[in-house]
Amino acid sequence: MDLSWLTENFSDAGSATIGGGAIGFLFGIAAQRSRFCLRSATIEFWHGLPGPKTAVWLLAFGAALLGVQLLFSTGILDSASVRQLSTTGSLSGAMIGGLMFGSGMVLARGCASRLLVLSATGNLRALITGLILTVVAQASLRGVLSPARLKLASLWLVGPEARNLMDHVPHNAGLAAGLVTLALAAALAMHHKLPMQLIATGLTVGLAVTAGWWFTATLASQSFDIVPVQSVSFTGPSADTLMAVVNQPNVSLGFGLGLVPGVFAGSFIASVVAGDFHIQTFDEHAPMPRYIAGACLMGFGSMLAGGCAVGAGMTGGAVLALTAWVALVCMWLGAGVTDLLADRKPHRLAM
Repeated sequence: MDLSWLTENFSDAGSATIGGGAIGFLFGIAAQRSRFCLRSATIEFWHGLPGPKTAVWLLAFGAALLGVQLLFSTGILDSASVRQLSTTGSLSGAMIGGLMFGSGMVLARGCASRLLVLSATGNLRALITGLILTVVAQASLRGVLSPARLKLASLWLVGPEARNLMDHVPHNAGLAAGLVTLALAAALAMHHKLPMQLIATGLTVGLAVTAGWWFTATLASQSFDIVPVQSVSFTGPSADTLMAVVNQPNVSLGFGLGLVPGVFAGSFIASVVAGDFHIQTFDEHAPMPRYIAGACLMGFGSMLAGGCAVGAGMTGGAVLALTAWVALVCMWLGAGVTDLLADRKPHRLAM
């Protein structure tokens, strides 16, 4: 698809911002309506009761994996342009950060993307927790916590030749994995008689991840300037957006700058239309210290792991980055252990 009409009317950076906003808007609507949430899916799984939340997550992940692998197979996306595949990564960071993030999302009752989506529906718990997460992420990336992050990340580094799983699996294995995941999700959805709306919006979450990779790869191939090839992620873009608003007189445009407000706007509109918007605050059943602890763990853990549940888990997992898959597995493990220790009552899935 020719994007010259966009770049002719806007700068390359402005075009990336517009694309990020549009894809974020789609993600926000779909995530709000599907109740997409890794934390809820992990709790169902570890309770031995894979249900609707697990089905929705698998639908999203399967759609992202299949869609992105199709982009690779058609030549639209090149592994050399994908940072998660072409640069050195940290397995120690993926392990430690993934465990921290998984633990934090159980304590905060939502991952980074879920907190952003819920913030737009009037959930002040999610808004405050998300802001704390963002500040800690920024401190971990460039501030006082960055030396500790770099020290932990340096314990076990892997080069691009090991990080790219596509070089170590049979041809089209990624496509097959995407189809198998979708088949499993469809079976689970039919077993629990999921409404078509949940199925469609769950798939749309994954397609938004695919759309992000397609858009930035296409824009980069047609641009005179350097455009980073990336897709949906939240902790890094949220931190950059916050710092741009509070600390920079001139905002630097880019995909992430459009993504975060786009998600917020999509979720807000979807919640208002559906009648889901209502103010929620901390109470005795949702104590603030627990949420703050979760936010701190997720903020540091996501920067150490190379992304959040969506950024590392889905966006990185869909390109078959080894570190992303390790981080995702560790998020599931960290969530399971924390749920066992902190929430022994079953079926506490609602935030």
